Formats: sequence, structure tokens, C-alpha cells
Amino acid sequence: MNSRTDAADSTDPYAWLEEVEGEDALAWVSARNDEAATELTGSPRFSELKDQILEVLDSTEKIPDVVQRGDHLYNYWIDAEHPRGLWRRTTWASYRERDPEWEILLDLDALAAAEDEAWVWHGARVLRPSWDKALIALSRGGSDADVIREFDLTTGEFVADGFVLEESKGMALWADTTGDTLLVARDFGEGSMTESGYPRTMRRWHRGAPLEKAEEVFSSEVEHVGIGAWVDVTEGFERTLFSRAVGFFDEEVFLERDGELVQIDVPTTAGVDLHREWLTILLRETATIRGELHPAGALLAVNLEEYLAGEGTVTRLFTPTPLTALTSYSWTRHHLVLNVLEDVTNRLELRTPPPTPDGEWRERPLALAAQGSPRLAVSKFSAMGVGAVDPVESDDLWLTTTDFLQPTSLNLVRLSGAGQTKGVEPLKMMPLFFEGDDLEVQQFFATSDDGTQVPYFQIGAKSLGRGSVLSKEDPRPTLLYGYGGFEISLLPSYSGAVGRAWLERGGVYVVANIRGGGEYGPRWHRTAMAHRRHRAYQDFASVARDLVHRGVTDPAHLGIQGGSNGGLLMGVMLTLYPELFGAVVAQVPLLDMKRYSHLLAGASWVAEFGDPDDPKEWSFIKTFSPYHLFDAEKDYPPLLLTTSTKDDRVHPGHARKMAAKMLQAGKDVRYYENIEGGHGGAATNAQRAHLTALAYEFLWQQLGD
Repeated sequence: MNSRTDAADSTDPYAWLEEVEGEDALAWVSARNDEAATELTGSPRFSELKDQILEVLDSTEKIPDVVQRGDHLYNYWIDAEHPRGLWRRTTWASYRERDPEWEILLDLDALAAAEDEAWVWHGARVLRPSWDKALIALSRGGSDADVIREFDLTTGEFVADGFVLEESKGMALWADTTGDTLLVARDFGEGSMTESGYPRTMRRWHRGAPLEKAEEVFSSEVEHVGIGAWVDVTEGFERTLFSRAVGFFDEEVFLERDGELVQIDVPTTAGVDLHREWLTILLRETATIRGELHPAGALLAVNLEEYLAGEGTVTRLFTPTPLTALTSYSWTRHHLVLNVLEDVTNRLELRTPPPTPDGEWRERPLALAAQGSPRLAVSKFSAMGVGAVDPVESDDLWLTTTDFLQPTSLNLVRLSGAGQTKGVEPLKMMPLFFEGDDLEVQQFFATSDDGTQVPYFQIGAKSLGRGSVLSKEDPRPTLLYGYGGFEISLLPSYSGAVGRAWLERGGVYVVANIRGGGEYGPRWHRTAMAHRRHRAYQDFASVARDLVHRGVTDPAHLGIQGGSNGGLLMGVMLTLYPELFGAVVAQVPLLDMKRYSHLLAGASWVAEFGDPDDPKEWSFIKTFSPYHLFDAEKDYPPLLLTTSTKDDRVHPGHARKMAAKMLQAGKDVRYYENIEGGHGGAATNAQRAHLTALAYEFLWQQLGD
């Protein structure tokens, strides 16, 4: 619980459903689950959908995603035989083989059975540079809160009398290279958590000492979101950073030096990163740095020590344009790799710092094929992701490529110290899960209410063409997906589930890049924050209208889907634009925007949506609060609501109360709540396949039969 959490609204007849584990609430959930199962799971098509999706999720031909730690590559793997997963590792030589030999470090299914716990993997932090210990995080049922235990990588066992942290939201990381000290942010008791439900204090915990006696080294206020830390053990650049999230998009960053905390003087809305001697600053708002005005979305670099001394040359490494944005960047040992979006398509650029502080940075495109190396198979709409293999020691890069129709590939890009591409080595490729020869990807732009051009991707039969070529008597079942928040971009990606469950069966799939996301950088996000939120919803509605205008579909055959903030988007579409759609799927959604900031992590999102406790702000928030917009006298399209009892980020009460209110009014609603899963909705592939098949069966029933 957090200090902002209070008693449920006594005027709300469905407030009792906010009691997550309440006996009456769970009985209501069980009854709704039975009703949904009766309607959606009995058909042969549902079974076929579930089996096809599960085959994709459990495929042993998937790419084993790895991270390098010392001489090993580590992977967490889930398949049919290991539904909760294996933590394992291999060598580079073995990974290059079709069937690598894996050393099993931890069998989570065996651990779950032995301890009678529904463990879900939350990750591991391996101690550098000895690589002999790890901190393993395990969640009960998939919630954000987790248990952390010390693991010995030489014996393959948890350390007897080692570090153990009981269940809490928060973090723990190695404080140095000795392996005998941790930095810990957890629930330490009364007053130690923020209103958002995250830790507000950080302690330095030494091996053998009781945790309650550990020294507090950093803190935030209760009204802040939370705190974080980062430890750099690069030889010659050893340091610790602490961060204080004063808001979801506002952060204060401090460098620990000689027992004192030195704040890095940058705008709180900026993102900060350190690599060796360099400080990089990613601006989310227009700002003046050292006397020069820089636009939102710009990336700056400066020598850290000179900057702290009030000196140093600040170099702008990336300048956004109306069509371009920096979606991510990654340091290697000698270079900085920029991943740039232009109209939601990728390109990669390289920045190399000067050998001396007063020199100039070198800028050039990143070549993805060297002489004698195979060229990457990328399409016009391929999305690329890059990350350093080991930014301390190496200039090698992981490079993934994917699009809606071509399976994801994993490649190793080798850069020289001078920034030349020495080679591109294909490592792994996802199998082809569906036939795409008769399908094509196209990009279109819809015109929103204020004239803004909103891009969207359309995946469907080649016969669709680009214009209004379909007969109005032959509308296609179409699924429109969206999110539109928190500066998160929706990029092309390969999904065997979408391909098998929707595209191969004749459906059209559409992804809308509406405002609120990050497709055009911070400005695209900020123009749909708080009192400007309606622009995201107008954008999504404009895409729906454009699909109808172009003859792809009609409202009766147009379904929509989204989760979390995207679930809020679905709720707004349902209540404000019901005439545009034939079916709505809202997953782990926000819906009661009067109560959201009092439920679980909701207080952390006030910067995104506004503060409903402020009457002035509630005046605009209530215009996009689906729970309050619902009108029992109006007609609405059929709705499927799904959530998870273990979601400790977006409270399941949002979906429960909306379903109860609409069912009481006799509306066409189905509700399903998975017991496990957390905010992801599911804890195992079997659960994921079940939930996904529920959604597609519902959509085909409403749009295709």
C-alpha cells in the first residue's frame, strides 16, 4: 500500500471490486470467467487458435536472446517442457551452432515445485568482473514485486546464508566488484514507500550485517515516484549514480564523490548517461545548456569532469526534424550508435568522440555490410534494434531486424576502433510461422481533427491496393491496434500469433502511430499529455475513419485492441466513438480515471494524465474517463475485458468495475481475469496462448462470422 491509497469511493456501487483478493470480488471474477469460457472457448476454432499460438510461443526454433557476461552468453528460455523456464548459459562457439549446448543454471519449474510457489523470472544481475555471483529476482505470479536471492555461478546453487531480500517492489544491485555490498531499495516499513508504491530510500548493505541496520545513502520524498541507482565499475571510471524520480518524466541525478552527492546540472526532464569520460544528455524539452538553446529531442555530449567544473564544450550529436526522432542510442567501447526514426522507419548512425577533449566528434551512417559480408535482408519497413555486446571492452553490436512479414533476425556487427564495419555475422533467425507471400505492408497517413498527419501501418492482402479499390459490399475483418502514451513507439515487428490467428485467416491488421507515443520524439508525446490527451483519441478515430474511407472495411467489421494505457484508449473509443467499431478488446486497462492515482502505481502517472484530485484538472480528465463516460442509454459495440489478479501496476478493479457497470445495464460485455500474470496478463506460454486465443475468437465471432 502507499500513502496516497485511501478508502474506495463510497458513492461507487462497484467499489467493492477494488478489493483484489476479497472473497466476494473473487467469486464475481470466477462467475465472469465461467461465462466467458462458455461463450468463447467451446468452439473448434478457439482450440485451433490456442494450439497454433502455443506452438509459436513454445517453438524450440525461436531465437535464444542472450547477453554476454564474461566468457559466457546467458539466456532465459521457456518452451513446452519448461513452462516457467530455464536460466542457462553457453559459449560463443557453441551459440554459433544450430543447436548450442547449454549449461543449466536454474530450472524455475523445479524450484517452483520444490517451494510450492508460482515463480516467474524477473532477471539476474551478474557480478562484474569476476562473473561468479548473481542476484536473481523472482516474482510470485508475475507481479512487479519480487524476491531477490544470491546465486553462486560456480556451484549452480543459491548461496547459503547469502543475500536475501523478501518480496517488495524495488531493486538491488552490486555496489562494487567485491560482491560483499549491495545497494538496496525496498519496502523497509512504514514511511519507506512513495505514494506511487515504490521505495523512497536506498541503503548500502554489507554482507553479514542485518538489513535493518544498513546505512541509508539516498532518499526521495513520499510524493515523488521513486529512486534508482547505477554502478559503473569500468577501470579508471569507477562511480555510483543515484537518481530521484520527482515525477514520471522528471528526474534528479547525483554522482557520489568522496561520500558526498554532487547533482548533475541538467534539466530534470532530460535523460542522462555516462560512458567513460563522456556525459550524454537527451533533452525531452527545449532547454538552454551552457548558453545555447537546444530543441526537445536533441542529444548532447560533453566531458563530464569539465561539465561539473562549469566548463567543457557541449556538442549536439543529434538534432531532430519534424519527421525524425532519436528512438534509442547505445555506447560501444569507442563509439555511440544512434537509432533514428524517420516517418517511423529506421536508420542507424555512428558518432565517434574525439581523441582529445577539444577535438570534434565524427558523424557518419553506420554501414551494415562490409566487403565480403552478407547484406542484411531488410525491407522498407524493417525495424532495427542495436545494443552493445560489452560497452566496456568491445565495439561489437547486437543487431536485430524485424518487420511485420519477415521473421526477426539476430546479427553480430563488428566495428573497428575507427568506426569501420569489419563484418556483419548472421547468428540466428526466427522461423517462418505463417505464409506471407500474398500479404504486403503499406504505410498510410490519416488526417486528425486538427489537421495533423497520423501514420499507420496496414498489413493485409496485396489485393487491397492503396486506394478505395474494394467493393463496399466486401469489407474485410480489420483489427486496429494502438497505444499512444508515455513516449512509447509502436514499430514494425514479426508476430507469429498475429499472422496465424488473424492474417492467414483473411484479416487485415493495422498499427496506429498516434500522438502520445514517441514516433516523432518528445513533441509527439507532449502534444497528447494531460489536458491535450484528446488528441491521441482523435488521432485513433481518424485512422479508423480513414480505413473505412479507403474501402478497407466498415465499422461493423472493424475491431480494436490495446492494453494498459492502450486499454484506456480502447475505453475512450468505446464510450466516445462507439459508432466507429464492431468490437473492442481492452487488456489490463486503465478506466476509472477519478480513482487511478489512488490505486497501486497510479500516482506515478499524474504527469501523463493529470491529477484527478485537483478540481480544475478533473474537469478535463473526466472527458476521457471511460468509467464516467459510460451512459446506460447508449448503444456500444461488443466488448472483451481481460486483466490479471496479480497485476500490481494497473489495478484489476478498473476492468472489474467497468464490466460490472456495463453488465448491470445489459450491455454486450465479456470479462476474463487471469489469476497469474501481473501487468503482462499471463505468467506462462499456456496462459498467454489462452488469453490471446480468447481475444481472437471474440474478434472473429464479432467481425468475421
